[in-house]
Formats: sequence, C-alpha cells, structure tokens
Amino acid sequence: MNMQDLKVGYVCFKNLTHLDLVGPFEVLSRVTAQSYIIGESMDPLRSPKGLSILPDYDLTNAPDFDILVVPGGNGQTPAMENEALISFIRERHNKCLYTAGVCTGTLLLAKAGILKGKKAATHWLARHELAKFGAEYVKDRVVWSDDKTITGAGVSAGIDLALTLIKKMEGEEKSKEIQLAIEYDPAPPHDGGSMEKTSSATVQKLISQSRFKENWISEKI
Repeated sequence: MNMQDLKVGYVCFKNLTHLDLVGPFEVLSRVTAQSYIIGESMDPLRSPKGLSILPDYDLTNAPDFDILVVPGGNGQTPAMENEALISFIRERHNKCLYTAGVCTGTLLLAKAGILKGKKAATHWLARHELAKFGAEYVKDRVVWSDDKTITGAGVSAGIDLALTLIKKMEGEEKSKEIQLAIEYDPAPPHDGGSMEKTSSATVQKLISQSRFKENWISEKI
C-alpha cells in the first residue's frame, strides 16, 4: 500500500509533550492522506507549557487508521492508569500496519503489553520503567521493537522515528527528500544531547526534577 493512502492516528492525553506529537505529525503528514488527533475526551490537549491542541475525535468515536502514534510527556504517568486509553492502544495496535511510541509514549505501549520481551527506546530518564513491563531498554535514537512496532528516544527523536518509518515504507530517497524539505540538519550549540555527553551535575539536576527519580537512587552517575 502506498503511504499516500494511509491514515495516521495520534493517540494523546492531557499534559503531553507537544513536540512528541508535532515532530512525527509534520513528517508523516507529508506522505499520508489524513491525520487524526485522538484525545481521551474532546477537551483541549494542553501541555504543561500552556500550548493547546484540539482533538478531532475521542476514544469512543475515532475512525479506523493505519498507523498508530503515541507521544509522551508528563501526562503519561496518569495516562498509564486510564484503562480505556490503554485498551484503545492495544486494540488499535492489533489492527494497524505500524505502531510508534515516542519518548515516554513507549511506556504506554509497554503498559498495553505490546513490548513484552522486546527491545525499545524511550527517554533516558524513563529507561528503568521498561523492565517493569518485560521490555528491554536500548540506548538508540530509534529502535524497531518488531516488524510493526517502532520506538523513539526523548522528544526530538520523534522526527527521526518518522523519517525511519518512511524509509521502511517508501524507501531511502523519499525519506531523504522529506528530511531536506524540512531542512532537518541539526546543529545544536552544545554536544550534550545525551547523559554521556554532558556533565554529571547536569544529569543529576534533571534526575532530581524527574518523576522517575526514585528509579535512579542506586544508579551511579
């Protein structure tokens, strides 16, 4: 099936990180027919920073789609306890051609049982959480957990994930075309985008502020 015929469903929740959503959305929308934002309800999806996105559908009336994308963010923790949301992810994963988890959205896939016994990427702060659901953390930007499930590391990795998915479905040249079209050629002011590339003090500060900090108590940094 050509990607131009495919529909993408972005399953979201309150207090998501919007770049987890918007990064893949921008990339995939350049090659897919239609995109749906699906919320727990029809209430605006507001980020902790104040930006809001309006859902197109809620969990009860969402149409069928071919690719499932689940972003992460601070709201992922309470979303783990929303059985309707987890059941929706599980059900749609079984119907979809591909499922993608971005950042801590990967943990929602894990909670749904999709990643049991598989390797996966997620935000580095949340890496210990995967083992609780029988998944194995891999410190890669993008990981194919199986033939239909792709997972990405923190926040900005959603762009890499989407380009990787397009490469698999449409080939390398199409992926390169879109990468150039969005001028995705990162040149950050610091080579510090991983815990191995930055100071211990910076790592410790982020850990101390994280909702996953209890997992790091016995970790040597």
